Amino acid sequence: MKRFKLFRNKPKNWLLKLISLTLAIMLWYFVVGEDQVDINIQVPVEIINLPANLTISNQYKKDIEVAVRGPRSMIQELRNRNITRPVDLANAQPGTVVIKNDENSIPLPRGITIQRLQPTNITLLLDELLQKRFPITPVTEGEPASGYTLHKIYLDPDHLTISGPRSILEESDELNTYVIDISNLNRSTTLQVHLNLEPDFFDLIGETVVSARIEVHEKMTEQTVTNIPINVRDASSPVLVEPDTVSVRARIPENLVKDTPEPAMLFRASVSSRDVGDDGKMPVTVNGVNVPGHEPITILSMTPDHVIVSPVENGKPQPDKTRQ
Repeated sequence: MKRFKLFRNKPKNWLLKLISLTLAIMLWYFVVGEDQVDINIQVPVEIINLPANLTISNQYKKDIEVAVRGPRSMIQELRNRNITRPVDLANAQPGTVVIKNDENSIPLPRGITIQRLQPTNITLLLDELLQKRFPITPVTEGEPASGYTLHKIYLDPDHLTISGPRSILEESDELNTYVIDISNLNRSTTLQVHLNLEPDFFDLIGETVVSARIEVHEKMTEQTVTNIPINVRDASSPVLVEPDTVSVRARIPENLVKDTPEPAMLFRASVSSRDVGDDGKMPVTVNGVNVPGHEPITILSMTPDHVIVSPVENGKPQPDKTRQ
């Protein structure tokens, strides 16, 4: 009877062992036996808790190259995760900070191991954060066309306020444009001009363009012009004007003087009969002729500023009764 019981229990024990073996094989396949994969990933460096009064003044490697190994399924999942290398600067002070990178500094899922990483150290230079106003100076070369002069260059904006490390901002007190060529310029114009930035400033604000309004004026000369004829306006009958010419002192564009054979042609003098006084005196009005392409003429003074107007009858001037 004992031998019969032993024979009857034996298949049941083997069945349990077979099930256990099958489960063990499956567990080994999924946990241990799955293909192990090696890949390289780029892990961004994440700066956290940087004090508001500090800034990083040097260039440093923003990514860490990490070689990892792990099960294929976990590696595939890793590609979809936002893995970073956090650097906590909550207690940082101005100066040099060296950050060590190792397998414990990157939060990877359990089951994935780091084989190697590069760089092993990150050096940060921490500086006081400063804000400073920089005026912008236009830089020019060449000369305007003959008879013209550079009046002024207006920049928009004419200054920049930059935030950055004290060590960089204190290197300069102004910013300059690239060279603006004004050679043979004979009119005002507006250009877009890049700033000529040092590398450290370029890293702070990038490529920067300003608008430059270049004002070019004609050169002016002061001259006395004589024998400008006086014209009588609104006269109902012939009149005699004494004197019949006027002289002016005026500011005239140099090029206009060169191009005009008789300077008196550049002026118009007149009197109006409506303005005649009891003594026959009338004020003289003198205007410069507006010539397209040239600056306006400016009258500084004239001689005389009044003239005597007498009526003419039968071709002869009538005596001025006020003088008798």
